Amino acid sequence: MKFKLENTDETLDGAIVKSLGNNEFVVKIRNHERNLKLLDMNHQKIEFMLDNSFHTAKYIESSTSKITLVVDGVKLTFNKRPDMDKIVYKNSGMESAIDSQINLKSQIPGRVVSINVSQGDSIKKGDVVCVLESMKMQVSIKSHKDGVVRSLKIKQGASVAKNDVLAEIE
Repeated sequence: MKFKLENTDETLDGAIVKSLGNNEFVVKIRNHERNLKLLDMNHQKIEFMLDNSFHTAKYIESSTSKITLVVDGVKLTFNKRPDMDKIVYKNSGMESAIDSQINLKSQIPGRVVSINVSQGDSIKKGDVVCVLESMKMQVSIKSHKDGVVRSLKIKQGASVAKNDVLAEIE
């Protein structure tokens, strides 16, 4: 499986080669076989040994396409499906998914806690547009491209559903 480290050109390629039982695996990362033992895994974190070295990974955010973790104190965001946008938009006849998409949509249902931009603001890809609260967690919704905020479709305190348009960015 391929994972792309956000804001870099680096792609990590990893696979489980063999299960040894008792939560132990041989994994291949960047064409090197390594020994992995899962010590504890729950909805908040994973504790594991990789080649006899202890590590902790805590979940920060997760969506269908991205996951943000803090691994040994370092925050990392991975695109879980780095080639998916290209495949979908190539088959739909569009050249570039991200550049041509105007609407920024919510990936989760929630309540608008804060709005960090105004109509007419110039923003860059990755800038926080708003913060949503869902299931007692606050999630930053970031711009999917560089551009200008043409309109905001939300108000602070309002509820949004999954796939609602939050803003138009051109």
